[in-house]
Amino acid sequence: MKNLILTLVLAALPGAAQTLKTEPLANPSAAASLQANWSAAPDGSPVMSWLEPAKNDTFALRYSVWRGNKWSDPQTVVAGRHFFHHPAEVPEVLALNDHLWMAHWIETPAKEGSEAEFAYVSSSTDGVHWTAPLMAHKDRTEVEHGLASMAADAKGEISLIWLITPKGEDGPAYLMRTVLDASGKEVREERLDADVCTCCPTAVVRTGKGLAVAYRGHTPADIRDIAVIRLENGKWSQPKIVNPDNWKIDACPINAASIAAQGDKVAVAWYTAAKDQPKVQIAFSSDAGVTFGKPVMVSTGKSFGYASVALDADGTAYVSWLEDSAKGPTRLLVRTVSPAGAAGTPVQLAEGGRMTLGYPKIFHSPAGTLVAWGNGRPGEKIQTARVK
Repeated sequence: MKNLILTLVLAALPGAAQTLKTEPLANPSAAASLQANWSAAPDGSPVMSWLEPAKNDTFALRYSVWRGNKWSDPQTVVAGRHFFHHPAEVPEVLALNDHLWMAHWIETPAKEGSEAEFAYVSSSTDGVHWTAPLMAHKDRTEVEHGLASMAADAKGEISLIWLITPKGEDGPAYLMRTVLDASGKEVREERLDADVCTCCPTAVVRTGKGLAVAYRGHTPADIRDIAVIRLENGKWSQPKIVNPDNWKIDACPINAASIAAQGDKVAVAWYTAAKDQPKVQIAFSSDAGVTFGKPVMVSTGKSFGYASVALDADGTAYVSWLEDSAKGPTRLLVRTVSPAGAAGTPVQLAEGGRMTLGYPKIFHSPAGTLVAWGNGRPGEKIQTARVK
């Protein structure tokens, strides 16, 4: 009886760990679909976007909204473009309000041998009819412009965060921001950081105080730790390292941070291999990303990273990541971590090859916490599940 009472008390504590249950969730993506992403409709409903095969061996960017336990008919944003098919270059479809949708994606030139990448945007007033794609940056040189993320602030100003490598792979890479109007046209452009990791994705969220951007920084000594920069009252803060992992690597890990917010509650989950110990960690902030607590270990073994994080209303984090399996394929795992640092039991969602699992994405909504990932087998459709 004493043990039962203790168990019930621990389960009631806000800092106690959770054990997740998972259930498969069908989705409307087609066979050979890839590069799934999540966003929220104005009412909080999940919006899933993805790329899928279209006519004449091309691809289309499509999306669907989950409402009332069913998916809406998929809509096509754009088709026939030269989408960059890489797990780290994930398109995004956002419903910024009831009358404004925005999408962004990365393209490569049609000609062979070019390593250039360009960021494009399109907008819609109804989510059905989309404007002609516009390049989202002033620079047109054949270098990499990509690894983008998007958010709108409380006043509705739309920010596209992206990277440019003006001198190619040898760097440096700049962290950039393009401010867009409702038609997708560029209003202004600014540089936020003049030396960042050249091929790690950006992530941006709106907090209770403004925007917060998480990205992998870089120093002349090749230290590549995760930084956060904030936009508050119209001014950008100085970049701040979330935790000094001191990961020194003369290469690009293509593996950055994920950030989530609920008001002033913020969580950043990321991969590091500092001291030859590959792992995924998470750190929490209660002041909109001004300061972070000590990191909590998320992974349980040799991690490959590709972390994604979502927060529920009380600040509990749901984290997904890829991890090595000593017995065979790579595993996709998910677990909760409370703001107090209590980690729940990891649950396996899938297994397969690292590239075919893609860059899994997790999302919290009134419909539940949802995860999307590559099937794990070439040519098969995106998989989704609900965890609770």
